[in-house]
Amino acid sequence: MTTPQHPIRSYVLRQGRVSNAQQRAYDTLLPQYGIPYAPQGIDLHGVFGRHAPIILEIGFGMGETTATIAAAHPENDYLGIEVHTPGVGSLLKQIDERALANVRIVQHDAVEVLQHMIPPSTLDAVHIFFPDPWPKKRHHKRRLIQPAFVALAASRLKPTGHIHAATDWQEYAEQMLTVLSAEPALENTAASYAERPAYRPQTKFETRGLKLGHGVWDIVFRKRK
Repeated sequence: MTTPQHPIRSYVLRQGRVSNAQQRAYDTLLPQYGIPYAPQGIDLHGVFGRHAPIILEIGFGMGETTATIAAAHPENDYLGIEVHTPGVGSLLKQIDERALANVRIVQHDAVEVLQHMIPPSTLDAVHIFFPDPWPKKRHHKRRLIQPAFVALAASRLKPTGHIHAATDWQEYAEQMLTVLSAEPALENTAASYAERPAYRPQTKFETRGLKLGHGVWDIVFRKRK
């Protein structure tokens, strides 16, 4: 008898505190801006009610960056994926406060969403900003940026679509660059690491780290034609 193999998750569901405002936004706004997970493809243009470029934001944390990008680029639609309820509630609150019509949320595992909900060749970009670095060597297998995940994400990109990853862990940046470079469907947009694109806002945490001499690495690969 074989033991069932459970997938290795790139996250741990922590019981983070949900503020009253986040819970209120979660309860009242998730039905409007949330997309329930289901193992079947979705019509993304139908979800947003228009035909516009679609960017997938994986692991948006508390949502500040996603909300800022979406507000600055109303011509694009943004599908955010996050598993933690405080972050989902926080982004919903910002969607309401900023009156953002171009953001939707799926609260589920990003790998399963890509596998089952996102049809091939439909995304204009995939953003993965500051994913959990899992710094201990024995935990590296939990890192999101692995060959199988990159191949899956690349298959969901339109021709010339791109994957943009950013991290403040140099060793993880090196792994990201190696893994992305090995994916035959992708090509680097820079000689190695990229300059931070203007559309990615610099977070307060990032600014503080840079002042302390910490590095931040952006990596941008496009799909080959």
